[in-house]
Amino acid sequence: MNRRTFIRKTALTTGALMASSLAGAAPADTALTILHTNDVHSHLDPFPMDGSRNQGLGGVAARSSLIKDIRAEADQLLLLDAGDIFQGTPYFNLYKGEPEIKAMSKMGYDAATMGNHDFDAGIENFANQLQHASFPIVICNYDFTGTPMENNYRPYTIVQKGKQKVGILGVGIELDGLVPANLYGNTVYKNPIESANATAELLRRQKCDFIICLSHLGDKYDEDKVSDEILAKESYDIDLIIGGHTHRFFPQPRKYRNRKGGDVLVNQVGWGGLQLGRLDYIFSPNQRKNLAKAHTVVVVKKTSE
Repeated sequence: MNRRTFIRKTALTTGALMASSLAGAAPADTALTILHTNDVHSHLDPFPMDGSRNQGLGGVAARSSLIKDIRAEADQLLLLDAGDIFQGTPYFNLYKGEPEIKAMSKMGYDAATMGNHDFDAGIENFANQLQHASFPIVICNYDFTGTPMENNYRPYTIVQKGKQKVGILGVGIELDGLVPANLYGNTVYKNPIESANATAELLRRQKCDFIICLSHLGDKYDEDKVSDEILAKESYDIDLIIGGHTHRFFPQPRKYRNRKGGDVLVNQVGWGGLQLGRLDYIFSPNQRKNLAKAHTVVVVKKTSE
């Protein structure tokens, strides 16, 4: 083989290898970790060491430490709450929600929705406590026109996490018969399924890759009452429902089929801040929905374990 032939073959081989390498360099998957709470009910301290099943569990210090550790190892992280932040301990009786909102802000919550007990000191009090919030309250089926909450909430928020554009909306339970009318004032309750679907469609039109609904409807009921299960089955564009109100500890998220035949996951983590829900998602550019559920992990455990 002469020198010219050798150089030519070497160049062709090198070019082929480079082309092969470039062709095989598919876009990388991206990860999103979602942490969530619901129905914390003003439990800023751990449950007392009184011999009960929950002794030593919960508390914002332990939760904050867990969140900090997970943030350190997660690629992208969202921290969310599904309502009933207030009511349940003397902290609320004395301070009307200020320490709860401040603690959530320090932990870096991205969004929360309202529960029925968040009205327990009146709608004006809740609106006033939001001066301490670094996160938005999202709810699309309450019309707060003419109330102190009118300029203190959003139907939805959009958060960019790495390559993923995440839309977050909220829905609340019917207040009539559950909350004294003088506490919620002129708040108008709207159909949560219709409101959620309209808002989720808007988020999809805004090119959101993933749509989360923070719900305080409750997971399911024996009677004919709107719930997370019904919302999931009647939805079109929602990917994940983070629920509250019914204080259920889900060992794993429940999976439903929506109106389009797609999967909707529903998760809920009890009450009192006893558990911190964790959902790890993988977004693959080669999949149509760009989503694959990884797992759900309970990350708060008994101190004796």
